[in-house]
Amino acid sequence: MRSFLLKRLALAIPTLLLLSAITFLVGSLAPSDPATTILRERATPEAVARLRHELGLDRPLWRQYLDYVGHVCQGDFGISYYDRRPVLETLAETYPETARLAGYAILLSLLLGVPLGLSAAACQDRWVDRLAMGVAVVGVSLPSFVLGSLLILVFAQVLGWLPVAYTGRPLELLLPALALGSRPAALIARITRASVLEALRQDYVRTALAKGLSRTRALLGHALRNALVPILTVVGVSTGYLLAGSFVVESVFVIPGIGRLSLDAITRRDYPVLQAVTLLGASAFVLVNLLVDVAYACVDPRVRSGMAANERD
Repeated sequence: MRSFLLKRLALAIPTLLLLSAITFLVGSLAPSDPATTILRERATPEAVARLRHELGLDRPLWRQYLDYVGHVCQGDFGISYYDRRPVLETLAETYPETARLAGYAILLSLLLGVPLGLSAAACQDRWVDRLAMGVAVVGVSLPSFVLGSLLILVFAQVLGWLPVAYTGRPLELLLPALALGSRPAALIARITRASVLEALRQDYVRTALAKGLSRTRALLGHALRNALVPILTVVGVSTGYLLAGSFVVESVFVIPGIGRLSLDAITRRDYPVLQAVTLLGASAFVLVNLLVDVAYACVDPRVRSGMAANERD
């Protein structure tokens, strides 16, 4: 297991370096001058030249990139062009909100998707199956910002059950988490149904049913266990969607997270913030997928045996 994790981490490092190089290059080739953006109305030629020297922008591009990577490795993502605060301080204020939202969205997607898929598999080709898969199709097709607007209209404005404004209470994350987690929930429902039906067709499950095992125990004890690996795959792949979807959902529900920070940074041309958000999002994606690989080994003995064989080699 240890050697497997080390190999995955070693493969992740070139990916993160390449992504950091791309984001740095895009920010460096942008038409606006960072020194002019920072100084605004005080941007005299002398002041711009002095600030460019202080920021190291008069150095060769390759030297700027090496300095950037060196600072990032020390936890220094630079200074925001907009408010002159350290980018790391801004990320420390906003990233926990996005992490909570993504965590609630994944939890809701599992709580909704797995029972929906199990119900569809247990009632194959009946009205419950058709209804569940119809709901899943809607969940996959409906954009998160549309669903978020509908949820606000129904539950906040018409029924008045939940507040619109976000003040930090966990209950206020229910609607945005539902809007963000609807697509993963729909994918999990469809994957669960397909995996459970495939497991029910296996000889060992048929033998257990013939010996008197109840269908409910066969579903929960055998079929659902086989469905855990593809479900974990959906969770890992959905991480990128959740990070991208948070841009829109946080704007709709006015949540001060990474998504809103990124949109504000785009409008302000605050490239250090954009570079940090991109690199942090990629690191989170790599970390979540690494945890998914560990979960594979916990639920599937074949994966554990494969890891052990690789370590012996």
